[in-house]
Amino acid sequence: MIRLGMGALRHHGCGHLMCGTHAPADARAGSGTTPKSAGPVPRNLVEDLAAAARILAAEGVVDGFGHVSMRHPSAPDRYLMSRSVAPALQMPDDIIEYDLDSTPINANGRGSFLERFIHGEIYRKRPDVMSVVHSHSPSVIPYSLTGLPMRAMYHNAAFLAAGVPVFKVEEKFGPTNMLVSNNAMGVELASVLGNKHVALMRAHGSVACGPSLQVAVFRAVYTEVSARVQQAALAHGLPIAALSEAEGLLADETNMGAGMRAWELWRGQIKF
Repeated sequence: MIRLGMGALRHHGCGHLMCGTHAPADARAGSGTTPKSAGPVPRNLVEDLAAAARILAAEGVVDGFGHVSMRHPSAPDRYLMSRSVAPALQMPDDIIEYDLDSTPINANGRGSFLERFIHGEIYRKRPDVMSVVHSHSPSVIPYSLTGLPMRAMYHNAAFLAAGVPVFKVEEKFGPTNMLVSNNAMGVELASVLGNKHVALMRAHGSVACGPSLQVAVFRAVYTEVSARVQQAALAHGLPIAALSEAEGLLADETNMGAGMRAWELWRGQIKF
């Protein structure tokens, strides 16, 4: 069986269109010179990354906004993500290389997502993460507002049993436009995420990450599905027998392999 985890091709993923204007293509996050490229990426991996954004749109996780990235397959200090364009419109030629300061390396006039710093700082803090998704999936957002914890409602959402922290941007940065638009904000988000697989962002959305592009996409999709199931369960007004942390660990291990079936279905529907 093909595995979704570290044993698979080390794809990586995450995606969100900045919620508004985008930064100039060659805007520097840090000092003034643009680093050299880490080198070409196999075309099939680039196509998978573009397809991942389209999959997330088709599954209702992203709409005109949201983004998915993957760590560069041969340079852990770099990641790949599309130019600033709606996820459902992404093409392989839209993919840009970034360093971990989220400085575009080969933008060539293409605009970057304003919230790319989410990705760079998670990759910096979490060497195990190979892909990140940022979305505003609608069923998830209420759990960032109410204090009611998200729980793993069934086996496909087993990764949520480890806990889902909430990033509250105002706690360190005061009133903002709610966007993670610089490295300092990205550092705080990555810190709140810690060693978990998903973190919520108050009044904004969420991030999901994984050891491969396929896993990150799987987790982003089933975070949204589990949120819908939890809401339905709450409507019954009874105690909810969600997965325990121990059950979540066991089921998530199974999903690292069996979940590839979902990726194969989704990916087979995307042609370039």
